[in-house]
Amino acid sequence: MYDSMHQQADGIKMSGMQANTADRTSCSELLCELDLSIPVGRETGLQLIQCPDEELPQLLAAARAAKENFKPGVITYSRKVFIPLTNLCRDYCGYCTFRRDPGEPGAHTMTPEGVMEVARAGEKLGCTEALFSLGDKPELLFPEMRATLRHLGYKSTLHYLEAMCEMVLRETSLLPHPNPGLLSSEWISRLAAVSPSMGLMLETTNEKLLAPGAAHDNAPDKVPSKRLRTIEDAGRQGVPFTTGLLIGIGETAEDRVDTLLAIRDLHQRYGHVQEVIVQNFRAKPSIPMAHAPEPSRGEMLRTVAVARLLMPNVNIQAPPNLNAPYYDELLDAGINDWGGISPLTPDYINPERPWPHLEQLRRRSEAKGFQLRQRLPVYPEFLPSTLSRGGLLAEKLQAACDREGLAAEKRAA
Repeated sequence: MYDSMHQQADGIKMSGMQANTADRTSCSELLCELDLSIPVGRETGLQLIQCPDEELPQLLAAARAAKENFKPGVITYSRKVFIPLTNLCRDYCGYCTFRRDPGEPGAHTMTPEGVMEVARAGEKLGCTEALFSLGDKPELLFPEMRATLRHLGYKSTLHYLEAMCEMVLRETSLLPHPNPGLLSSEWISRLAAVSPSMGLMLETTNEKLLAPGAAHDNAPDKVPSKRLRTIEDAGRQGVPFTTGLLIGIGETAEDRVDTLLAIRDLHQRYGHVQEVIVQNFRAKPSIPMAHAPEPSRGEMLRTVAVARLLMPNVNIQAPPNLNAPYYDELLDAGINDWGGISPLTPDYINPERPWPHLEQLRRRSEAKGFQLRQRLPVYPEFLPSTLSRGGLLAEKLQAACDREGLAAEKRAA
């Protein structure tokens, strides 16, 4: 699928053309010939993501060097509060503990007062991001959610999200970053007026995971083409966008490379992908995939490293709480960001996996030779286009950032 599309995007020193790696004897030989400033192609990525253990150190060294060419000496994070606006969701993913049906223990939709309570508490602790996570369009499935929205005075979950983002933006110094699921072009535009960035995990391009009994069985919003359309629509509007892949949900190593390439294709076309997250599945007792194998440490390191070599000039993130106790090794694989870390709220998606304390994160980062810096939910290189929108959002961003486009020093960890 991608061969003909990527012939001009390989780091092999062969006049810019993709090399045929099928007859190569080792990944080491391949890595020695890479130009780390040029994205590798599909065939190279496929070989590297399956490199043997004895050649893994060389793969990691190449990925770390590529990261240092991009953003040397620094690893960033976003100090955030996690706002689970509603955990009602019409999708039933096999790996999710966040979602609930109405009436289930733990099912909830936050009130505006609850949203502001969390936002103001986070503001006092120096947070700059309000991460809004929520189920995808639950009112389409549940009459209880429709009743809740009527009581709150909103037509839909997205209307309610828009209002809460605007309220947090107006009444606090926090910057909203919504993850609301699939969005139309109109809704991307509306949310972009009240948030500097937004996100949607692509997760995978493998449609076989929609089959009965697979990870995305009975999850209508996880159709890869629909998710790619949302990411592309954001690109058409120049909205800074966070996306990524989820590994360990039944996909193959080839699927992982193809998912990364699908993201790269859209970024090459629109230049709007501000961050690519490599997230690993963690098994939990209460989910349908409770007995599914988790990705190994080696799989995670290989996937992160190949993500870096496929996209040498894109921010690559992996969550430290899902990779404890070896999360500092991800720095060797080429990440340049830890993602959102909260001093206040738990990771509601993976509540059994607490975030590391910021001081521990700093110590581990420094031990690997990196300075830990706090960023905003929108990355520095995307600030100019966001500031150009003007209005309240631009005013809040200008007040929150320093001269480098990172979080102003008064907010730093």
